[in-house]
Amino acid sequence: MRSKKSLFTISDEVYIQPEPLGVVLIIGAWNYPWALTLIPLVGAIAAGNAAVVKPSELSKCSSLLLHALLPCYLDKDLYPVVTGGVSETQQLLRLRFDHIFYTGGSTAGKLVMEAAARHLTPVTLELGGKSPCYIDKDCDVRTACRRVTWGKFVNCGQTCIAPDYILCEPCIQGQVVEFIRETLLEFYGADPKCSPDYGRIINQEHFNRIMSLMEGYTPVVGGQSDSSQWYIAPTVLKDVPPHSRLMQEEIFGPLLPIVTVSDMEDAINFINEREKPLALYIFCSDQKAIKRMIEETTSGGVTVNDVMMHYTVSSLPFGGVGQSGMGHYHGKHTFDQLSHQRACLIRSLKMERVNLARYPPQDRRRARH
Repeated sequence: MRSKKSLFTISDEVYIQPEPLGVVLIIGAWNYPWALTLIPLVGAIAAGNAAVVKPSELSKCSSLLLHALLPCYLDKDLYPVVTGGVSETQQLLRLRFDHIFYTGGSTAGKLVMEAAARHLTPVTLELGGKSPCYIDKDCDVRTACRRVTWGKFVNCGQTCIAPDYILCEPCIQGQVVEFIRETLLEFYGADPKCSPDYGRIINQEHFNRIMSLMEGYTPVVGGQSDSSQWYIAPTVLKDVPPHSRLMQEEIFGPLLPIVTVSDMEDAINFINEREKPLALYIFCSDQKAIKRMIEETTSGGVTVNDVMMHYTVSSLPFGGVGQSGMGHYHGKHTFDQLSHQRACLIRSLKMERVNLARYPPQDRRRARH
């Protein structure tokens, strides 16, 4: 890629040469086991790297299928698939790689970064966090709730960029609850447990964790569960205290708390008092207010008047900031993330007199000769 030249390099060749990093370790996630493993792999291959693929042990069937299929299409020595659990991942992290690409929770992300630091290995950490969703009282609240309902409860809420909670003024909280209730009925019927479009929690451990977050609350929508199926109904909780456990931990399940704020400024302050989220969602019709909220907050990405759809735009970098992650990918951003951008300057041995000013002795008379 050609680069701009300075006055001193006007006659030289100046460019950036992307080069493979070497061997990339890709640690995938269980909630979208194919996309979150193969998209980084495609970028690693495009950049000329070899890669070790470690799918999540929690999505066991997908992991085994990937292990069986990938060698049918890719060189098994250049792109091996390693199955197994925590022990196997720990063994991999003891090895030296040229880059580690991890998707998952922040607790494990810190361990990955700690292991990488022993070898000064750069990392891309795609983590998560509590992605806020602000609904302005003057927007089309019904449409906003329809889009939020889709984004929150698809995959049973097990999406890193799902809206984690809603911020709205007290005067529309009742409308928000009712519109979500109506949308859930339309999407999943009277009993979501019987809907082929509504999923289940990944395992018993996560089921128990999510259920414990509901303790002490009376849901205004949903709340039903069945531990034998790891089923938790789409659930809405209103008037949730800002400092409750429900508002401290990433939910990663089908619970949607509503926190009331007095206005947009209060919502901005609420967001800024917490860790930087992976995504921010703003439902608002006032362009000036939208720009204000974007300018006065920070998040990995932002979508206005919808949720999660920024993920689908390959020309946009996807990634977190602060506790929600580091590095970014998608499209050419994956190629760039997994390449070394080598600076190249090619000069001529001619016109040596131009260089006299930089050589010692540094005095004006020598510079003039």
